[in-house]
Formats: sequence, C-alpha cells, structure tokens
Amino acid sequence: MTAMNNVGRVTRIEGAGSVAETWTGNRALMLEEPLLFERGALDRCGVDLPTVPVVQDRLAGLGRADPIGLPGLSEPEAVRHYTRLSRQNYAIDLGIFPLGSCTMKHNPRLNEKMARLPGFSDIHPLQPQATVQGALQLIDTLATWLKTLTGMPEVAMSPKAGAHGELCGMLAIRAALEARGDARKVVLVPESAHGTNPATAAFCGYAVENIPANARGRVDVAALLARLGPDVAAVMITNPNTCGLFEPDLVEICAAVHAAGGFVYCDGANFNAIVGRVRPGDLGVDAMHINLHKTFSTPHGGGGPGSGPVVFSAALAPFAPLPFVRKTRDGLELVEEMQARDSRDHDQSFGRMVAFHGQMGMFVRALAYMMSHGADGLRQVAEDAVLNANYILASLKDVYTAPFAASGPCMHEALFSDDFLHDTGLTTLDLAKAMIDEGFHPMTMYFPLVVHGAMLVEPTETESKASLDQLIGAMRSIAERMLADPDAYRSSPHLAPRRRLDETAAARKPVLSYKDAA
Repeated sequence: MTAMNNVGRVTRIEGAGSVAETWTGNRALMLEEPLLFERGALDRCGVDLPTVPVVQDRLAGLGRADPIGLPGLSEPEAVRHYTRLSRQNYAIDLGIFPLGSCTMKHNPRLNEKMARLPGFSDIHPLQPQATVQGALQLIDTLATWLKTLTGMPEVAMSPKAGAHGELCGMLAIRAALEARGDARKVVLVPESAHGTNPATAAFCGYAVENIPANARGRVDVAALLARLGPDVAAVMITNPNTCGLFEPDLVEICAAVHAAGGFVYCDGANFNAIVGRVRPGDLGVDAMHINLHKTFSTPHGGGGPGSGPVVFSAALAPFAPLPFVRKTRDGLELVEEMQARDSRDHDQSFGRMVAFHGQMGMFVRALAYMMSHGADGLRQVAEDAVLNANYILASLKDVYTAPFAASGPCMHEALFSDDFLHDTGLTTLDLAKAMIDEGFHPMTMYFPLVVHGAMLVEPTETESKASLDQLIGAMRSIAERMLADPDAYRSSPHLAPRRRLDETAAARKPVLSYKDAA
C-alpha cells in the first residue's frame, strides 16, 4: 500500500501511469480557478432584478454614469470561486508551519470559544467602566501573569503588535533620557537581532550602529563594550536571538550598558523558548515586548488584530504609556489621563500608543492559554519547543550545512544555510520551492543575514514527533535529490497550482486592476 502524505503531497501508485494534461486544466481535486472577471460576464447579472426606475439625481452630477464593470455571477458561482481559492491556502490546520522567527503555533479552539463569550466579544470601548469590570479584571490578571513570567514590575497592555511594542519601549527609553536632560543619539543593534529593531530605533530619531556577531552566532561582546559611550542611548538585543541561540552574556551586557548610562531593550519575540524558564528582568533588561501570538497562541498577524504588551523595569515604569488598569476602593479603573506629579503611577508617562485599551480578544485568548497550561505547563511549552528544534537540528545537520551546530544546542529554532548546494548552482529559493511540491510551507529564507542562504526552521512545541519526522524526511529527501540531479529543481515547484512566480516583480509592481485582454 502506497504511503500518502497527509498535508497535500501529490502522489501516484507506481506503474499505474499518469495523465500530464486534462481538458479542464484541473488536476483531480486541485481545481484550476479563473478570475471572477474571467468566469462571469460583464453584460449580465447573476440574479433576476427588477428594472430600476428613473429617479431624480440628488448627487448634483457626482454620480457615476458609466457602467461599474463588475462580473455577473450567481450565488453558487461566487461561493464556489472563493471556496476553491480557499482550498489552495496553506494553514496551520493543514500542516506544520516551519517559519523560523515567527512561531506559527496552533491556536487552541478553547481560546477561540472563550473570546466569543458574551461580555468579551460584544463590549464596546466607550462603555462606562462600571459596566466592564469583568473585562478590566481580565486585563489586570493577564498583566499580572506577564509581570510574573518576566520578572518586571510594570507592563503596558495597549501596544497592538511586536513592532508597535518596540516603539513603545523605545519611546519610554527616550522619555527617561529626556527627563534627565540626556541627549543621547545612538542605538546599538546586534546583527542577530530582529529586522524591525533598527527600523524602530531609526523611527524614534536615533542613529543605528551595527554590532557584529561572533563565530558562535552570539553578540560580539568585546565589540559592543568597546562601542559603549556617553552617546549610546540603548542596546536593542534579541534573546534568544534570531540564530536560534541564547545569549549567555546578557547579564554582563546589561550591566555594562547601565554603567554607561544607557538602557537595554530586549526583543521578546522569541520568549516562547524561555517562558517559565528564564525571567528577562533577572538578566537586567529594561523593556521587552511580548508577542502574544508567538508565546500565548493568539492568532498570528496577517494584518489582523495583534497584541504586543511591553514590560518595564523599575527605572522605566514611570514613563510607561497610558492607559493602565488600577485598583481602587470602588473596583478597577482604566486610567486614561496623566496622574498628578506626586503620584507614583506613570507620573512621567510619554503619552498614549492607541485610542483605547488594546486588543480585548487577544487578551482573552492569551489568558485562556495561560490558565489552561498553568505555571508548569508554560515551562513545558518552552522545554518542548527547544526539544523539537534540537531534534530537527540533530536530524539534518549531516545533510544541511548547520553553521552553529558545533556551538551547542539551539533554542527554539534550527538554522541552516545553503552552502551544501554550492557546487550545484542551486540556492535556498530552489529548495523552498521544492518543499511546496512535498506539501509543506517553506521555512523562513535568507534571514538572519549573518548566514548566507539562511534557512530558519521553527517547529514550536505543538508539533508531534510524527509530524517532525515527516518534515525531516522530506527535507532530507529534497537535499539528496538536489545533489544528485540539480537540473530537476531549477524550476520547482512542479505540482503546485502555479509554477514558479516572479515574486520580486509581484511585490514591486503589483497589478491591482483587471483589464480585459479582448
């Protein structure tokens, strides 16, 4: 019996033959789907509508006189079109999403059910605070957990994404420096940091200087210490870093930065690897954002609602943004205005990040995840994520180039390069396209930049050994076949609904309107 890949790999029984082309263009249940404009006619309607009577124009001639040019389709035609397109999507509910640096973990349905409970899903941000005490209690409880897990005394809940959280942390650092009359203008960013870090620092008006990585994939501490001085406002560091490695010298780095009068911002996007195991506050970090979608399973990005709370050290707590939840004798209060200067609550706040309190639905999902796991379960999340990544690294390092495998275990993600393909003329892009034919979403490519042709694989803790073995088997097979027959992989994918696309042109010169070729 032929083994079948359960994430969409096209297979055939040996000796049964195959059909290269079909009259429809369909390939079994992989349906060829034209555009709506190509499927529906512009001169007809998909439903029967009465003739529109002539009425007086009340738009003073501003109305559109020429036809809109929308295709006419019936309801079944429209529904089938979008259903067919949806079947061509890859999703975490179909198979493993090995994107390194992104932590694409399963979103438990329990969390979704909790977020849809009346009282959470239907509240309005302008309701009187007396009517949303339960929601404020949830925000306060989640904030307490985040402070406990990070060892930090203050948290801003309102930032709506990781990069938004970075901006929040850096604005607090800038406010702290301005409060003491310190006009520092430089932010140091290691090569192994997330790509948004230098962009955020530049957006805040700082000059960004790069700190190199050492041969072990960590921050070159000597280079960093040599650059510290009275002009350095902060160091933005990612830990675990984007090479998938823990920064063992972070305590020393933080102490040196503080001694030089600066602050340490930690990118917490990889907190999933250390949650319940390491508290960033104990390492000396001053500010860190936490991507709730990367560590606490709220849905991941894609332009939808995100959430990036920021925790602060005691030195930055007075400068944290509004609003924040405060307990009073009458219940909980969402403080939305600056407090009196004799108050210890955000008395030097730099202001607001958002109009209201943040993403309520994401808060509900994150707290549901925390409560269902408990403290011991969250610790196991980190342990299993690290175990899975090291299993992948150990299983592939004899075939793929693993530049830092000799420097000890990785954390949450395994980093490979395409150096093993050097003699074939193939690249990371060719390998990623071949993974599509195997039914897998490719890993993160060409990032971090410290490794040539980088391939960053993050399995997360939510993948079973069986699913990891399937990914490992496919990656091994692809590498071996590419080395044996390079020419067969210069045009991959061969089995996808579309062949290799010009992704650069699609990003830089998108065609956003339809023009009839006739």
